[in-house]
Formats: sequence, C-alpha cells, structure tokens
Amino acid sequence: MLAAHADRERAVDVLRAGFAEGRLKQGEYEQRVEQAYRARTVGELGVLVADLPQGPVPQQTAPAKPSATPPVPRTFLPTPLSDTNPKSIGALTFGVAGFATVGVTSIPAVVLGHMARREIRRTGERGDGMAIGGVVLGWLGLVLFVVVLIAAAV
Repeated sequence: MLAAHADRERAVDVLRAGFAEGRLKQGEYEQRVEQAYRARTVGELGVLVADLPQGPVPQQTAPAKPSATPPVPRTFLPTPLSDTNPKSIGALTFGVAGFATVGVTSIPAVVLGHMARREIRRTGERGDGMAIGGVVLGWLGLVLFVVVLIAAAV
C-alpha cells in the first residue's frame, strides 16, 4: 500500500521519540528520517521503525449502540477548515486578487503558495490544491503585470 504524508509523519514521530530516548544515534536518526520521507510504501516505513517502540496500543472499545436517527452521510457535512493550512488559503486569495490588482498581489500568492506546500508536506495538513492554485494564479498574475508594463511602455 502506498504511504500517505500522515504515515510518513507518524513514522518520523516514532523515530523522533526513539532518538529522544537514546535508542538511536544522531547519524542513524537523520538517515532514517531521510528514508522515511523518501519511502513510497507503508511496508518501507514499517521496516524503518520495526526495532523501536510504537507507543501505547489503542484500547478496543465496545461497539456503539445504534441510535434512533440514522447518521448523516459525511459527503453532506461541510468540510472543516481547521485542518487546512492557512497559508494555502492566503495564497489562493492573493492569486485570485492578482487579476483585480493587475498582478500586485501575485508575488505574495507565489511566496505563500510555496511556503504552504512545504508545510503541508511536513505536517500532512489539507489545502495542497489551494496552494497550487495560488502559485499558478500568482504566476499568471505576474505575467499579466509584465504584459501591462510592456503595453504601457509602448
């Protein structure tokens, strides 16, 4: 099975705990973290942390009693923005505003978009599509700005 960002982050957390407890030396820790971020499958991640304690095992709970009302399907619930990277929201906002401002807000869109993508890869937050949209719209806004400058000069 392919590894997700969250899987890689969990493996890095286990490695970090092992390093903090003195189970890994600095060089081995850095090498394993590097391998964890390059891992493509969950199996590769499992090999990296197999010799380290994985933390407390979750307790099995009793099955929930059925309620009188059927549950609402998740597809109809609004998506919470709390786990969305705020820089990706800003990047998309500045990217869209770049056309109204003739490219003035395009540079912040590009910068925030790249910062957001880096944070999203590191933390596993949501909002990668918004960050990419902000970067693309930012670059398009910069092209528009250059075209307007050239047209004004001619």
